[in-house]
Amino acid sequence: MKSISFSRGLPSLVTLCSSLFVNTTIVRSEDALPQVRPDVVYGHKDGMALTMDVFEPSTNRKGIGLLFMVSGGWVSTWMPSEQMAAFFKPLSDEGYTIIAVRHGSSPKYNIPEIVEDVRKALAHVDKQADAWQIDRTKLGVFGFSAGGHLSLMLGTTANDKQPGPKIAAVAAVFPPTDLAPYKTPGNPLMEQFPALKFDSKRNDEFSPLRQVSGPDAPTLLVHGDKDELVPISHSQNIKEAFSKESVPCELVVIEGAAHGFNAEGNRVMFESMRDWFKAHLVGTEK
Repeated sequence: MKSISFSRGLPSLVTLCSSLFVNTTIVRSEDALPQVRPDVVYGHKDGMALTMDVFEPSTNRKGIGLLFMVSGGWVSTWMPSEQMAAFFKPLSDEGYTIIAVRHGSSPKYNIPEIVEDVRKALAHVDKQADAWQIDRTKLGVFGFSAGGHLSLMLGTTANDKQPGPKIAAVAAVFPPTDLAPYKTPGNPLMEQFPALKFDSKRNDEFSPLRQVSGPDAPTLLVHGDKDELVPISHSQNIKEAFSKESVPCELVVIEGAAHGFNAEGNRVMFESMRDWFKAHLVGTEK
């Protein structure tokens, strides 16, 4: 089977929309798509609005919120909410409210600034939880590649702070977990991904692997064993770190896959995410 194509070495959201869930779910015209709150403003920077789209399930609402990190190469793209609604439909059908978070994009902003954005987004979701009929104790986060990195940044740091919004479950697909290897002198990835251009003294602060601690959210990792851009060791190492801290963690390996999966790999990935959130969010008590 043909693998998903990639832009700048990282998955395009448009490609994922057309390839990931369309390969696993047939969306018929009579099927009810989620209700959408488009372009919700959660903050401002440099005179610009930071926005998120909120996709609320039409039926079977469970009061669970899943933040999706819209990020590839730490670039956050916009697409029509109608397309994203189809992308999220399998999760919406489970009764989840999906919040698609857009952040300030590279190359203008670097990783420390981007992480600040997604933390603001989490705080805004927590503030709006009652209005959006979400249980603030049942917030999950997921993303792919750079979006997986940002998901893990929330999952490994949000629960350390008292008080403040918490993350109850994470799903991260082929995520960079240690930024230091990408920031060695002369590494061409520094030019390919300018979000990495920040003070190297802060590498550990923005590397999820270095932030693992006991309060962290249960985490699902999905990774291809032939990934050269983000080697599977990134997921293996953080899984080991979670285990040492007794944080629930599972690594699903897609054999033969690089930085992107074919239709069967996408099916396994989606079903693993669905089952993980069901176990750690639906199955928890308030």
